Amino acid sequence: MLGRTANGLFWMFRYLERSENTARLLDAGLRMALTRDIATAEEEWRSVLATTGQRAGYEAKNGTYTGMQAWNYILRDRDNPKSVLAMFGQVRHNARLVRNAITTELWEAINESWLLMKEQLARPVGENRVLETVATVRRAGTLAHGAMAGSMLREEGYHFARAGTFIERADSVARILDVKYYLLLPSLSYVGSSLDTGQWDQVLRSVSGDRAFRWLNAGQIDARGICEFLILDDRFPRSLAFCHAALRENLAALARLHGEEGECHALMRDADTRLSSLGIDEIFDQGLHEFLVDFMSCNAAIADAIAHDYRFLA
Repeated sequence: MLGRTANGLFWMFRYLERSENTARLLDAGLRMALTRDIATAEEEWRSVLATTGQRAGYEAKNGTYTGMQAWNYILRDRDNPKSVLAMFGQVRHNARLVRNAITTELWEAINESWLLMKEQLARPVGENRVLETVATVRRAGTLAHGAMAGSMLREEGYHFARAGTFIERADSVARILDVKYYLLLPSLSYVGSSLDTGQWDQVLRSVSGDRAFRWLNAGQIDARGICEFLILDDRFPRSLAFCHAALRENLAALARLHGEEGECHALMRDADTRLSSLGIDEIFDQGLHEFLVDFMSCNAAIADAIAHDYRFLA
């Protein structure tokens, strides 16, 4: 497979995952903000923008944190290269570049979602339409992943696409957890309070893990249990452990197809060893922030190594 095709598939699914994750975070932030007073709602929007890496751009253009300003900036602002509309535009652009390497079903899922999204985001999104628009973005990811799972051969293209998905998903969950600990709580005195519980509930909602966690924990919400669930529980498809296990499987499949391993495989083994050797107590002892920063750094190094090993940069 040519490097540009592998690159297109890898980034197509990274952008798809990124746009869907942004929509999930926006949905959770919206539901939280609507139940809070104005000052607390502004903090919610500030944290959502910080988590998605859009806070600096937003503040350069807006002086306040109203809901409509925030969600329109995140969804459709032309000056925001990280908007959902811009990211899904990259999904469709990469899909066109690799049109001969993907199935008709996958192309149609991407293209139809893009046309619908473009129509919905052609004008500012009001409060009466924002949940519908967010649902469209989330549905686009579901349709694309379903079309790929049900129609693509399990060969190189499939494994590059899946590698992009799980690299991006792991990074997103780690960032959400990191921002929670450093930005969402006004001070450490709020740990264990009702505000803290509500914020952790928002974290679960932003990764669609609230129902699964409650089912496993009889409805109990606590920071340590949620961190263990999102970091170490390999039954949950958005946990860091699950993402790295899936990434490992797809990289192993690529190694079998190419008949050799590269630097990304060595880095993957190191990351696996590091993650599997830790329990949640050890993670909290060393510091959640420090653990997550190290995880994100390893994740980025693996992504760069994949690009190098399979000549994405050629």
